[in-house]
Amino acid sequence: MPWYNAPVQRPISALVQDEAGDWVAELACGHAQHVRHKPPFWTAAWVLDEASRAAKLGTPLPCVLCDRFEMPAGYVAYKRTPEFDTESLPDGLKRHHSTTHGVWARIRVITGRLRYVVEEPLASEHVLEPGTDGIVVAEVLHHVEPLGDVRFYVEFYRSSRA
Repeated sequence: MPWYNAPVQRPISALVQDEAGDWVAELACGHAQHVRHKPPFWTAAWVLDEASRAAKLGTPLPCVLCDRFEMPAGYVAYKRTPEFDTESLPDGLKRHHSTTHGVWARIRVITGRLRYVVEEPLASEHVLEPGTDGIVVAEVLHHVEPLGDVRFYVEFYRSSRA
């Protein structure tokens, strides 16, 4: 295992051109990533013809924005949970679970502290407090653990184009 975490791999869901004519891979996570063929620094000859681009759909690319827990641009809140406390916290949130395809979330603590544990490939642990939200990356396993009395809720986000 390398001494660093390898970037999360996300499948290419579409390839579009930006205003400058450069190719952009739209990833399943909601992020966009330029894929340029400009040797010797960037070698992606497959962007030069339609058949090769079509063959790359579904191919995973590393997504450093997922690694940084950055919600994709253009994502909007569309629902939220009720407020949970130590007593009302559903067992399902204490066990490994994930959001569905294309859905991100934000854990908002109102009072107290909450441990937010993220599994591989983003393995990390965060202590959330009021003013310190937890970003839930789409389709990545995670769970929460109350650290004493806590009140919080979860907001769910998806693309505004959905």
